[in-house]
Amino acid sequence: MVDSREEPGAVASRLTGRPVTGGRQLAGGPAEVTLDGGTVVVVKRGDGPRAVRAEVAGLRWLAAAGAVRVPAVHGHDERWMVTERIPTGPPGAGAAVRFGHALAALHAAGAPAFGSPPPDGPEDAYIGLAPMRNVPCADWPRWYAEHRVLPYLRRAVDGGSLHPAEATAVERVCERLPELAGPAEPPARLHGDLWNGNVLWGADGHVRLIDPAAHGGHRETDLAMLHLFGCPHLDRILAGYQEAAPLADGWADRIGVHQLFPLLVHAVLFGRGYAEQALAAARRALAG
Repeated sequence: MVDSREEPGAVASRLTGRPVTGGRQLAGGPAEVTLDGGTVVVVKRGDGPRAVRAEVAGLRWLAAAGAVRVPAVHGHDERWMVTERIPTGPPGAGAAVRFGHALAALHAAGAPAFGSPPPDGPEDAYIGLAPMRNVPCADWPRWYAEHRVLPYLRRAVDGGSLHPAEATAVERVCERLPELAGPAEPPARLHGDLWNGNVLWGADGHVRLIDPAAHGGHRETDLAMLHLFGCPHLDRILAGYQEAAPLADGWADRIGVHQLFPLLVHAVLFGRGYAEQALAAARRALAG
């Protein structure tokens, strides 16, 4: 049985097999630990065995594509994970273009199906602190409605952040997804939670991605997440992406459709403001 009260330094030593010479706690929960020889690692406690398993499997699946850069996993158990520490620097336009190229290559690496989890990853995974079920399906509109949007729409209504009468707009989007989703796309290998906080601008001029909610999905979903909370040099990221793998016509008009899931997740976790954003996105999609 793993002791969840174990100190990060002891965790790092146990999981890497190396003595520890120092460490410090970071804001938000993780710790930086210095191993004998000067290597600095990040020690993070998961919210449960499935959360750790999902994150580790996701990082390894993204790395296997040979496209985007992610921190190496130095060790993990059912409660903890130890990863490479990434020295960060200021965002740069050149790094943004390279990231756009790399993200396109990651998506092109593909997945067995929409909703497929990474190899060795659990079906019942997480996006941040919220549960996210990965159930394979051949049809993106049906999968996105049934396994992403509607479960969180019901939770938002049950929790009171969305009124029952308002749910109709989102339900209508789900009904019309076959026509609103644009041209059919093959399953892409997604990061799955690609907001700005999970994009690290490395001091070496290359972007790294952390905290994935990786699964097989629609490539426009990752790009919609980058738009949702903003990202430095987003125009350059998109330029690099379009140069490597042009998006289907009308993709910008579909951003709101792809944002429904994360907005409803935030509505459940954080309340009414995000529910109003989800409703606005749904109404724009229906009017478009």
